[in-house]
Amino acid sequence: MTEMVYGTAPARVVEPVLPRWWRTIDKVTLTSVLLLMAVGLLLGLAASPPLATRNGLPPFFYVQRQVFFGILGILAMILLSMCSPERIRRFAVVGFFVSLLALMLLPFFGTDFGKGAVRWFSLGFGSFQPSEFLKPMLAVFAAWLMAAGREPNGPPGQALSLGFTMLVLGLLVIQPDFGQAALIAAGWMVMYFIAGAPMFLLLGFAGIVLAGGYAAYHNSEHFARRIDGFLTAEVDPRTQMGYAQNAISEGGFFGAGVGEGRVKWNLPDAHTDFIIAVAAEEYGLILVLFIIGLYATILMRSLFRLMRERDTFIRLAGTGIVVVFSIQAMINMGVAVRLLPSKGMTLPFVSYGGSSLLATGIAIGMLLAFTRVRPQGEIGDMLSRRVHS
Repeated sequence: MTEMVYGTAPARVVEPVLPRWWRTIDKVTLTSVLLLMAVGLLLGLAASPPLATRNGLPPFFYVQRQVFFGILGILAMILLSMCSPERIRRFAVVGFFVSLLALMLLPFFGTDFGKGAVRWFSLGFGSFQPSEFLKPMLAVFAAWLMAAGREPNGPPGQALSLGFTMLVLGLLVIQPDFGQAALIAAGWMVMYFIAGAPMFLLLGFAGIVLAGGYAAYHNSEHFARRIDGFLTAEVDPRTQMGYAQNAISEGGFFGAGVGEGRVKWNLPDAHTDFIIAVAAEEYGLILVLFIIGLYATILMRSLFRLMRERDTFIRLAGTGIVVVFSIQAMINMGVAVRLLPSKGMTLPFVSYGGSSLLATGIAIGMLLAFTRVRPQGEIGDMLSRRVHS
């Protein structure tokens, strides 16, 4: 009888998940990420066989592992990019505390693999680096605290985010891993600035970081050795930095040719920290500029989309993730051309490394979820309506 009087309720049409995901995702950023992974595989084919030969392994052992972890990274990226910001936030909060616990356990159960810094858990069949997973989780967790602090009667979110960030920085310095510590500090400062922090607080935090660097130089032989090597006017051609610089200069504009590079036979980290030197030597400046262009595309596309986002949490979390991602790429390439001290940091999606590939896939998956098109008004439209009303 009710339907006869009032009529039937219109059926709600629910768009299937995959078509809705494809319609709302940032396809340019997704394509750029896949191209970076393809470039990483191409360079892995050139850089990793010499290392496998030296270690008595099959020539394409590291390439096969890179493909495996690359596929896992892509799956994680796509699955997370389909999630709502609320689910991403819950996932990141749990992931942050799990990664933080793993970071706390490193001094007791971790290993340095002979590199002078305890950063990994050895799992027998591979290794696990907690700091790689902690970076995107901390960005989302800190963004949640900052956004909650801006609500009426909200918690002291900015102070809490600073406290957790300082705890993470302290744990990283213990390893020691000053590169990751500086990267996380830079990402947090950018987020804090966007959240409306007073400039004098940012300057104070920067002063604390500089004071920490000064203290580390005088108390950590590992840190002082890298700084002294960077400040030395002459570079020993038999060091990693010397081989990398020579490879970049030999590559020229078009490169020496596929498989013709020599740096991969001399550098133990040619497939990780100095992968850009392999790209420059074999494929020249053209491929290097292409790689830089892909990172710039991801950065600019994400920032432009986030600028139109009115949700404070989404804007802060997305900015934190993409800034840390981009600064890491800049640091890796800056080290290879001796613009920055050696950091032991991978080139995202390009360098070999299971933890790096999977963690970066998770980070970009969360970023793609934050930058998806949602039914909301543009910030500019909202402001103009408010002015005219």
